[in-house]
Amino acid sequence: MKTLPFLPLLLRRTCLRTAWLPAAWLPAARLPAALLRATALELVVLAGHVLLYPTGITGERRPGPAPTDSAPAPAGTATLPAGRPDRPPVVLLHGFIDNRSVFVLLRRSLTRHGWRHVESLNYSPLTCDIRTAAELLGRHIEEICARTGHREVDIVGHSLGGLLARYYVQRLGGDRRVRTLVTLGTPHAGTAVAPLASAHPIVRQMRSGSVPIEELRLPAPGCRTRFVSFWSELDQVIVPAEAACIDHPDLDALNVRVSGIGHLALPVHPAVAAGVRQALDVPEPALGSAGAASVA
Repeated sequence: MKTLPFLPLLLRRTCLRTAWLPAAWLPAARLPAALLRATALELVVLAGHVLLYPTGITGERRPGPAPTDSAPAPAGTATLPAGRPDRPPVVLLHGFIDNRSVFVLLRRSLTRHGWRHVESLNYSPLTCDIRTAAELLGRHIEEICARTGHREVDIVGHSLGGLLARYYVQRLGGDRRVRTLVTLGTPHAGTAVAPLASAHPIVRQMRSGSVPIEELRLPAPGCRTRFVSFWSELDQVIVPAEAACIDHPDLDALNVRVSGIGHLALPVHPAVAAGVRQALDVPEPALGSAGAASVA
């Protein structure tokens, strides 16, 4: 089994069978303690996100053009690392009933490590159709490419955001614009949600067997985008948790298992942020890299 170049820093086990063990098969003594810790962390993340949520309701300001020349910094002035000009813009796409504030920490991590163009997109909480939202995403991507002068972008999508991005890439020709798609807790195979939540049309589309989910199972020959899917065995939103893995014969996809955290913590956890940075820093797709790995 081959893996992407960034994996040696993250690997705990490279055995495909081990990496796909469901949470129910973990040792009985480990699971309750791990689940309790993950639940406690989820509550802390939720509280923090509730506080930050108002800051992300409005769309972010579009960055102005970079200055062509600037005066040298005074002696002793600290500067951030210069971004690599060959890195494409990174587009952050939030999940259901959320906004761009969920990516505050991940965005800061990317900019501190030299990414020059990082943009968070908001889509309406009234969005009722995955396909329509994916078409709108495509228009945003075209605008970003035109504004930044880059031919491609990378996308990081949390939960539903990853599903919208995958639909755009796989079904609407977005693979010509998206170099790498990283998903965090995305229901690629659908999720079994609470019956009351199914009152919302887009939640019904996230269920296993829905039309958009079945369309993503269709052949996608020649898809040029590289996929990296982070999933957690303690994710209580994606049911079963393995539904957040990508299993498609035509896609260059890698599934990375995250241990000890739940759904809400995926966009804010430092280990996941490190994995995202390394996934985005791979310059070219690694052919035949489909597989699985783990990150603590």
